[in-house]
Amino acid sequence: MADIVLNVEVRDRTGTGGARDARRAGLVPGVLYGGDKDPVAISVRANEFRKALYTGKLLGHLVTLKYGAETQPVIAKAIDMHPVTDEPTHFDLYRVDAHQKIKIPVPVHFANHEASPGIKRGGTLNIVGHDVLVSCLADHIPEEIIVDLTGLEIGGAIRISDLPFPEGVEPAIDVATVICTVSGASAQGDADDAADTAAGEAAAAESAAEAAAEASGEG
Repeated sequence: MADIVLNVEVRDRTGTGGARDARRAGLVPGVLYGGDKDPVAISVRANEFRKALYTGKLLGHLVTLKYGAETQPVIAKAIDMHPVTDEPTHFDLYRVDAHQKIKIPVPVHFANHEASPGIKRGGTLNIVGHDVLVSCLADHIPEEIIVDLTGLEIGGAIRISDLPFPEGVEPAIDVATVICTVSGASAQGDADDAADTAAGEAAAAESAAEAAAEASGEG
């Protein structure tokens, strides 16, 4: 089950005014959605919410919501942060069943850079995606998906189909989707050379056109 428990209060006031009042009272306002029930305006003590947030296991993970003696497994889908103070200002929770299959993005982490021949020769790792949409049970969401760069050459790519998914976890996007590539300096050099050549040809054509115009004017 979930590692994090959020003790929530039900807010009487909704809308911008209600959210402002909650923040003034030292609470983080939020809304509980999903299931066959209506949305409910809720709030959590700011210090408790920050503590849960900084564990790194709040957003995108199964969380236990507690209201009095009642509990409900939920997924934290969105958290708004203040642009200046970087403090949480609002959150959205979605009701789920702990054994319900859901689709959720899971972060990917890249390992074994030193074992990539392409990177060792000066190639650049180009990361196309920082997470992967997966399908799994709500109580079996993986913490991360590891992308092993071992053996990756310049010009090589790793696709979703190459990733190791835990048992019971499946990709929920096209498995041909590229997650990263390694490009070499030579490829960039070729592109720069082609751009220089094109620029030179354009300048030569412009000079020739100007010369022809001047000759026509003299005639």
